[in-house]
Amino acid sequence: MSNTVKKTVTVPSQNLEVSYTPDVVVIGGGASGVAAAIAAARNGASTLLIEQRGYLGGMGTAALVPAFCPYTDGQKPVIRGIGLDLLEKMKIEAGEDFMSRYKDLLDWVPIDVETLKRVYDREVLASGAKILFHTVADQVLLEGDRISGLVISNKSGRSVVQAKLYIDASGDADLAALAGVPFQVGGDQGELQPGTMCYVVTGADRARFKQFLEETGERGQLERTVTEAQKNGDLPDGRKRISGMAWITDSIVGFNFGHIFGIDGTKAEDLTRAAIEGRQLIDTQIRFLRKYVPGFEHIHLVHSGDQVGIRETRRIQGDYTLVVEDFLSMRTFEDDIARNSYFIDIHLANASSTMTIKHLPKGESHGVPYRCMLPQGKSNLIVAGRSVSSDRPVQGSLRVMPNCFAMGEAAGIAAAMAASAGVGFREVSIPELQRKLIEQGAYLGERPGQANDGVEVDAVTFETECN
Repeated sequence: MSNTVKKTVTVPSQNLEVSYTPDVVVIGGGASGVAAAIAAARNGASTLLIEQRGYLGGMGTAALVPAFCPYTDGQKPVIRGIGLDLLEKMKIEAGEDFMSRYKDLLDWVPIDVETLKRVYDREVLASGAKILFHTVADQVLLEGDRISGLVISNKSGRSVVQAKLYIDASGDADLAALAGVPFQVGGDQGELQPGTMCYVVTGADRARFKQFLEETGERGQLERTVTEAQKNGDLPDGRKRISGMAWITDSIVGFNFGHIFGIDGTKAEDLTRAAIEGRQLIDTQIRFLRKYVPGFEHIHLVHSGDQVGIRETRRIQGDYTLVVEDFLSMRTFEDDIARNSYFIDIHLANASSTMTIKHLPKGESHGVPYRCMLPQGKSNLIVAGRSVSSDRPVQGSLRVMPNCFAMGEAAGIAAAMAASAGVGFREVSIPELQRKLIEQGAYLGERPGQANDGVEVDAVTFETECN
């Protein structure tokens, strides 16, 4: 066992300019960050959204996750408000053909990445929030239980952002970790769900592929095809069927297929290895598709993810930890700020293990309490997205983009309320927060002032191993 002591260097202190002083700063421009920034600004808070890339969208754009997970519980939309509005705007702006295919669909809608980037830009700016791209927060300044500022780094140099309230929408609880918030990572043995390098191909023939499925039987044939390719050495061990396909047009398809194991998304070295291995795996998969799957003989890779898709990293320790018993009992909390009906979806940790999947009954959901977004020991910080306080099984359900929209919207409204009142997140009135959420279109279940509207929704079967 190595006991090598790492070399250290003392960095000289700096006097840094204060570059921004908003009411609310949001770190991370994925689904939760976009919704948080829009909600905070719409509710009157001056808001700055900081994103490390040159566009918004997180896993849906940077990692090319090919489709939005379900917005519904199979009978009605449980994710509404800002998240549902953004989905509908993407469908409209993606063009007449896209809209004709997916107009009435709310579950597994394919993502038109370039359209979604534009929609996010426009809607965040229209809310009154400001965006700062190509920027990371690399240091947190603390005063007692409060964050007093963030040190940010970008091409302009290093500077300090001082806000009243801070929203960590990084997906990895980066800001919370920098601030010293306790957290857990992965399972009991430190195992993490694998990453996936998603990609988009053109040149497919959807009609030919559908005919192949109709003639051979979809599930059985796709499993047999993968098994045969793995036996022949044309695919590595891992997923046992072609999954995670989203048809953007009749010839353009997004794929979320294949796993890269042993990746910790909080480590640059692991992300680097995943990027290299992921691109090689894409080449292997495309050769497999051309050789084994009718309709894909002439496909061409047009885009791979800017980074590997990450399903799981840190989970903060919050005021309440949402646990699997809450999920299974479909529990409702007094401080609910969202509802969740997505199934528990924990991907295999290695090529020989199996997936864990647990569905709620159709039409059912459970509550997501405000307290699970409040990190222990910090008064003016809230966390939204996949890194909220939960056990590992529930994280496997909460982590998807529609849920992140809902949590982000609640965090943004709460931040605006706290900024206006000059208080921390724990002093926010829960009934008032819930009232604002409902008034602004969110769904909190069967509560006074918001009855089940009984809306029936269209859904399609999509591979359960998709995300």
